[in-house]
Amino acid sequence: MFTGLISELGTVSAITKGESSAIFTINAPLLINEIKLGDSVAVNGVCLTATSITERSFTADVMVQTLSLTSLSQVSVGSAVNLELAAQLNARMGGHMVSGHIDGVATVVGLTQGDKWLQFDIKVPENLSKYIVNQGSIALDGVSLTVGEINEANLVTVWLIPETLTRTNLAAKKPGELVNVEVDLIAKYVERLITKGDKS
Repeated sequence: MFTGLISELGTVSAITKGESSAIFTINAPLLINEIKLGDSVAVNGVCLTATSITERSFTADVMVQTLSLTSLSQVSVGSAVNLELAAQLNARMGGHMVSGHIDGVATVVGLTQGDKWLQFDIKVPENLSKYIVNQGSIALDGVSLTVGEINEANLVTVWLIPETLTRTNLAAKKPGELVNVEVDLIAKYVERLITKGDKS
């Protein structure tokens, strides 16, 4: 479980592709001393497992299915990636509950600079829009954000404050690029309860 508060902006230093998976090597000099073999690390919001560790970097296996279903397919050597370690229950929980299991990808359609913020517009798949509400929570590439608004065309607007622009890779996104989307976990549980009803 994660919170959507990014711990470090890492850099992909190598990608080794196989038939059914790829190995990502990610430089994370600030976090590396906290990462142990087998630890979960959210990379652009995707929960991955650290499989080896050096003084400055760690590796993680990424299955072909994960590549095809997430924005990690667009990541290349040199790309900046949002990193977060699993949440600790003995610490303050900022952000919101983020599982690291991506629900889909959205397309960046616009970035509009304001005085102190960046308006970030994305087009989400129709099947995800029912889980998104104004002022609700959403995770984009692993970043916990508040939905500014969503319209009938499934266009979602969020506003990125300077702290988010500095600490994440969202400011570098361009129209047409993809971002990983994880909708509010509670919304999915509520839907499940309503759909199944009381069978007792």
